[in-house]
Amino acid sequence: MATVDSRRVADGSDAGGTFQPYLDSLRQELQQRDPTVLSVVLAVAAVLLTLVFWKFIWSRKSSQRAVLLVGLCDSGKTLLFVRLLTGHYRDTQTSITDSSAVYRVNNNRGNSLTLIDLPGHESLRLQFLERFKSSARAFVFVVDSASFQREVKDVAEFLYQVLLDSMALKNTPSFLIACNKQNTLRVTRSAAPSTLDSSGPVPAHLGKKGKEFEFSQLPLKVEFLECSAKGGRGDGGSADIQDLEKWLAKIA
Repeated sequence: MATVDSRRVADGSDAGGTFQPYLDSLRQELQQRDPTVLSVVLAVAAVLLTLVFWKFIWSRKSSQRAVLLVGLCDSGKTLLFVRLLTGHYRDTQTSITDSSAVYRVNNNRGNSLTLIDLPGHESLRLQFLERFKSSARAFVFVVDSASFQREVKDVAEFLYQVLLDSMALKNTPSFLIACNKQNTLRVTRSAAPSTLDSSGPVPAHLGKKGKEFEFSQLPLKVEFLECSAKGGRGDGGSADIQDLEKWLAKIA
């Protein structure tokens, strides 16, 4: 995904200064010729510069409205990504790179978000999180409820890292934990970061020291919902993602 040097684009005069010598030279040359041609050329140049400016503004707004789908491998992130965009089921494979697309939310304002599905493999997830976290409008942390009990330590460690990164961001992104595949939301609520192995080094602290961890102790609001990308009637059935769609519409 292309990035933009925010220091340069934040000041429109930098771009204008780059083109100014060429415009002055062109104006002087044309002034010696037909003034009508000069008017036409300058009008065309103005239109082109306006189009470039608005394209930049639109791309900047889109990047600031990114929703990152994160979680472990096989949690159902990619299928949720496909279901949100197409409504259909599709066989998916373990992702080794990011996927992104514009998603139009279900509201009356016609808003859109950029959904970005990040790889969940242990060797890749942190480097992709680092790459995209600064543009996050929201995080959707997908938990595979069917395998949660045996993966609880890995889920907690990754959730811990994502929460720390979220709290460090200036734009205070919205945060959702989506329990996919089965209705075990209560177990996920109570387990999360408190199940980390305390024998290793702890880079920072979540919650209140000396007290049992609760999500309400965090400076950002963490919400929960249940969903099913596969649906209740097999792979070809309708997905149960209505609550997720409503949440995306709310934050758009």
